[in-house]
Amino acid sequence: MSTTVDIEAARALADPVAVLAVLDFAGVAVFAATGALAAAQQKHDLVTFAFFAAITGVGGGTLRDLLIGVPVFWVQDWRYIGVCLVAALGIWLLGRRDWRFRALLWLDAVGLGAYGVLGAAKAEAVGAAPLICIVMGALTACFGGIVRDILAGQPSILLRREISVSAALLAATLYVAARALEVPIWPSAVIATLCGFGLRAGALKWGWSLPGFPDRTPSAR
Repeated sequence: MSTTVDIEAARALADPVAVLAVLDFAGVAVFAATGALAAAQQKHDLVTFAFFAAITGVGGGTLRDLLIGVPVFWVQDWRYIGVCLVAALGIWLLGRRDWRFRALLWLDAVGLGAYGVLGAAKAEAVGAAPLICIVMGALTACFGGIVRDILAGQPSILLRREISVSAALLAATLYVAARALEVPIWPSAVIATLCGFGLRAGALKWGWSLPGFPDRTPSAR
């Protein structure tokens, strides 16, 4: 019996649909938690916690699905909204914690890596070109956070000098490149996610940033 179960589990892990589902739920949960944490920073009520969690958790995936022309994932499966509500309630029950803001940043780093891969993988599954897959990965990972920051009255991640969007782009690009080299989906997803997270983690710990536009204005003489 155990041998049969092990074989079935191995097949499930090798199934691209199963892999995408695991990444999708994980990404939604992480981003929903960041939305709830943003609501906590503003001392909102529980209903607003749930709204922030939901809009952040499913925002990027909603935009992705609309752009690639597939049914919006959370409309087809209520469990995604359920995950968002559970994340919001969990953050609420934690009460006041001094580490919340740091937790938001690190969870966001995890989400950028995981959802960068997920967005690229889902676009790949519907036959999108590699470049479009990379763009979908970045949009999936970043759009929910952009909406969250706007609602919370915080500067958008697009306007921050430190590396954030680039982490999602790295994760999506590495995943697409690995799949083009026929690397199996699980190793591709794990390696790309870890690299995207690592880049964002380095930015958080050491302040990494991309060079800005150079000021070439001649100095006054």
